[in-house]
Amino acid sequence: MAAEESAIRDFTNRVNDAAKLISEYALKDGFIHVVSHLDCDGLAAAGIIGKALWKLNARFRIRIQQWVDEEIVSDIVSDKPALTVLTDLGSGYLDILGKHLTDHKIVILDHHQPVGEATPDIFEVNPHLYEIDGSKDISGAGVAYFVAKALDDANKCLSCLAIVGALGDMQDKYEKRSLGGLNGKIVQDAIEAGCLKVEKDLMFFGRETRPIHKALARTTSPFLPGISGEEDKSWAFLKGLEIPVKIGDRWRALRDLSEEEKRRLCSALSDQLVSKGYAGNVLSLIGTVYVLVSEEPWTCLRDAREFSVLLNSTGRLEKAGLGVSICMGDRGEALELAGEVLAEYRRSITKYLSWLMEEPDRIEELESIYVIHGGDFINEKIIGTLSSILSTTLSRSNMKPVIAYATVGEEDVVKVSARTSGVLTSKGLDLGEVMREAAEEFDGNGGGHNIAAGAQVPSKDITSFIKLVDGMVKNWMEKIAVGS
Repeated sequence: MAAEESAIRDFTNRVNDAAKLISEYALKDGFIHVVSHLDCDGLAAAGIIGKALWKLNARFRIRIQQWVDEEIVSDIVSDKPALTVLTDLGSGYLDILGKHLTDHKIVILDHHQPVGEATPDIFEVNPHLYEIDGSKDISGAGVAYFVAKALDDANKCLSCLAIVGALGDMQDKYEKRSLGGLNGKIVQDAIEAGCLKVEKDLMFFGRETRPIHKALARTTSPFLPGISGEEDKSWAFLKGLEIPVKIGDRWRALRDLSEEEKRRLCSALSDQLVSKGYAGNVLSLIGTVYVLVSEEPWTCLRDAREFSVLLNSTGRLEKAGLGVSICMGDRGEALELAGEVLAEYRRSITKYLSWLMEEPDRIEELESIYVIHGGDFINEKIIGTLSSILSTTLSRSNMKPVIAYATVGEEDVVKVSARTSGVLTSKGLDLGEVMREAAEEFDGNGGGHNIAAGAQVPSKDITSFIKLVDGMVKNWMEKIAVGS
């Protein structure tokens, strides 16, 4: 306990120093360039820092990227910002940043495993530097939040955005899918600020906003075979349980169901999952729900997980500006347009999942891993979402990591997304390290967390890359077997 308290104290001191540095540049009226990742966590982090800078009357620009490459570095050099702040991004590219951005002051607010060494011009705030688990105890948005809070205690109102970011990064790894660690402290800040309520309930997309049959049909995490993507089948399923979807002329949402109806629904869904071979998804039916009480009822921002899916959809479908605008307070046109993007995103996920299930060779089981062959059919920006959904079934059922890939446009590069279970990481498996080492063998780039990681490798090397990863995981499993 003493070591944990010391780590948190050291992390907090680093956060305070970062806040002082950012404040200095803001007060000098220096132009600040904010670069963040395109997923939910990255957009939430960008929104948090954007709001904090706006309150300081700072001059800044926000740019959303999938990774750090030569184009980003070149733009930073040409823009000549007084300060560059990277959120939910940067720690995996320390060597690139240090090599090409000499004499450029950079602040990194990240939670991914650091790769390389930071130069004197790079001020890095990362929980891993203090042996705090960045895969489940704090997200990129969480790091950004603590810095924003250090800038001004009134920024506690941004705590809900940090919760949205953590949930988008699937950091709800504690009991009943709750947030813990430093995320738990952020939850307490949000409760004290009066903007959050925490409950236990069935966990479906649209639990507060959608008719119950549509909520079931639009749920992909957990994936409900025979129901997800099928409104008519969802309606029939509820009818068979004698659960009315309407009372008079009014549709019923999940929050309208009685406790007895919820128990009946949960039991029937559990039976459905088991019968379809998705027993691993049963545990995902009930969990901790985070209600953002300051958001309007009947909107997709009311439930923090729905909020996270909305943000993720805007980033994945190249509409990240909408996501950042919503994080910074736009509840008008940006929210309306983002709703349309979200609908397209849900349709895309359902289409891709169906496509993967059509042919058995699209999901391949190797000796030590599962491989999802997305090829050029699946949008590479959505491959991570699909690997997360499928890992809840594949990895849990046979304790093998899931490695998914899709080609990146016309760049001759493959985007790889890797996921595994907490059981394997607790025994020492580190997918971030596997991705980094394997990618480097093919002049690629990789890294991330022990439980969720990614890589970019040349398209021509994807078969060899997968073979190498399979062998690396096999070697790790053999070492575990010897030691057990």
